Amino acid sequence: MTSTPAAPRIAAASAAPSRWPVVAAILAAVCFGTTGTVHALLPVAVGSVAFGAARIVFGGALLVVIWAVARRRTTHLPGDARRHPVRLRRPALLGLLALGTLGVAAYQPTFFLGVESNGVAIGTLVALGSAPAITGLLEWALRRQRPSGRWFLATGVAAAGVAVLSGLTGGALGAVSIGGLLASIGAGASYALYTLCSKTLIEHGWSPLGTMAALFGTAGLVSLPVLLTTETAWILTLPGALAVAWLALVNTVAGYLLFGYALGGLPASRVATLTLFEPLTATLLGILLLGESFGATTVFGAALLIAGLAILVVPTRRPVRPVPA
Repeated sequence: MTSTPAAPRIAAASAAPSRWPVVAAILAAVCFGTTGTVHALLPVAVGSVAFGAARIVFGGALLVVIWAVARRRTTHLPGDARRHPVRLRRPALLGLLALGTLGVAAYQPTFFLGVESNGVAIGTLVALGSAPAITGLLEWALRRQRPSGRWFLATGVAAAGVAVLSGLTGGALGAVSIGGLLASIGAGASYALYTLCSKTLIEHGWSPLGTMAALFGTAGLVSLPVLLTTETAWILTLPGALAVAWLALVNTVAGYLLFGYALGGLPASRVATLTLFEPLTATLLGILLLGESFGATTVFGAALLIAGLAILVVPTRRPVRPVPA
């Protein structure tokens, strides 16, 4: 008869590891949210396209180096595809790598084009707000995984928080460029594309490190001509070198390894919604480090965003059925 009281403890212990992918997704969003602050702290003006290309080129190269070192030090990386019972056929594998690389390489230019066309408020809202929705719909259509009603509610509330934080509710809406809107939606679709491709590779035994090194390393090669055609002198300065080091180590390597770990334990749609913590991080860093002002609108937007994420993160209480003796 003593086995019955132990059942709740066993259930709680088995559910505990599922929290770590959630923590990893939020920490990844924190890493992503530092990009704007690092850009703003540079003493010289650097174009957004050059800054974004440098992030992909140097971050992707560092991921490949780390993967190569880890590969040499162990015969099998955790999650190596050779150890998985269901291997991807070569055409499917190459297709996933090509689509994922396209998503990584296309996100930066489409995001910045949308911001330049319609302003920071609308560009940020449409790109970041559409990414979780497109990810969830594609996951539903292609993988037959329908997001829960809780996900729909959380994504809607969090997207409303992004709208308030972006300044759209403060009269930022003006003449809207259709091309700019399409570019911002393209950024959201690019995010969804490499998220779903990464999720599929990880499900078929690829390690998060190997997945991110493959996608970002190839995207770095694609982005290298873009970087070389823009200004590059800033990289050779001490502030520029420190900024690039931060982008490579924290923003890309740490951020996307955490992102890949989260994809290994959560649906892609849920990870995409959790990374909406990124604009909240950017807002807080702007206030604390850049001296940006904030008021009731900022507090309200942050509260909405936190509420949306809380809906998704806080576990629901389920009755524990007693285990028969």
